[in-house]
Amino acid sequence: MIEASVLVVGAGAIGGVTAAKMTGEVDRVAVLDADEEHVERMREEGLLIEDLGEERRVRLEAHADPAQLDGPFDFALITLKAPYLESALGPMRDLGLVDTFVSLGNGLVQERVAGIVGGEHLIWGTVEWGATNLGPGRLARTTRGPFIIGEPDGSVRDRTRLLAGALDTVDEASVTQNIRGQVWSKLLVNSAFSGLGAISGLLYREVVEDPDGREAALAVWREGYDIGMAQNLELEDVLGVPAGSLVVRGPEDRQRADEALEVAMQQAGATKASMLQDLERGIKTEVDVINGAVVDKGREYGVDAHLNARVVEMMHAMERDERRPGRDALEELRGLA
Repeated sequence: MIEASVLVVGAGAIGGVTAAKMTGEVDRVAVLDADEEHVERMREEGLLIEDLGEERRVRLEAHADPAQLDGPFDFALITLKAPYLESALGPMRDLGLVDTFVSLGNGLVQERVAGIVGGEHLIWGTVEWGATNLGPGRLARTTRGPFIIGEPDGSVRDRTRLLAGALDTVDEASVTQNIRGQVWSKLLVNSAFSGLGAISGLLYREVVEDPDGREAALAVWREGYDIGMAQNLELEDVLGVPAGSLVVRGPEDRQRADEALEVAMQQAGATKASMLQDLERGIKTEVDVINGAVVDKGREYGVDAHLNARVVEMMHAMERDERRPGRDALEELRGLA
């Protein structure tokens, strides 16, 4: 039993599965989620999770109102969507409920979270496994992969090691001294595969199997990679491959990239993009902190990111119901590459 108290903030696909798998392995696990029906089912009936094909039900300590929580907690795992960060984290900060917050969401939101809770109270992290929200009280984990966490200043502290032990009850967890490079590498995954999966309506592997999708994904990846290099980041391995292995600049790079894609899809190919799940539910996506973040950094460093910009435009059109996800989006992007 890991002697730690953990609050999972946002019990969607990643957060809910994490809380369920931690329960019974960590001293205390609680969940905070704004969906009252989801909370009631987790608390009364138990959360039904399909974990890589194996189904089980786990009853959780779940709350919809932070005022109901009895703290303090050692860690708050932030897995909720970017649009809800301020409204969710502000009350927790004011109530003094949490010692250390852990940013595990998609996109470049870490500095924004630090502005809410204080940088000294924040650990950064990434998640490389995928899950799907099947409705209130029901989630499915679809792929395996590690958690990677780190202090933003590159140090390794007792709290970092304790957090890694708690996360290791869910899946492999490791501590890096280069979390900024790791976060950017994960942003490449989200921009290339989640972004294209959302605009096309396809799983990650289906994007890669589509000829237009493969070329578009590699081109979007290259844009983000070049912007990472412009920031002097040391990009870390992601989905089991070096970030640079998916950069194609000429025919000589093709075989290496194809081999790297095969490895990456073995790990993450069954993933349904979280942004696609958002589109299907009719809610705002995180495209502005994913592909939009690549565009913003590209503008700051003078590096072209027109493909990422077009993904943002497409996604916003889909959010407004002016366009539907489809393979035609991949063909359009390939034409712009």
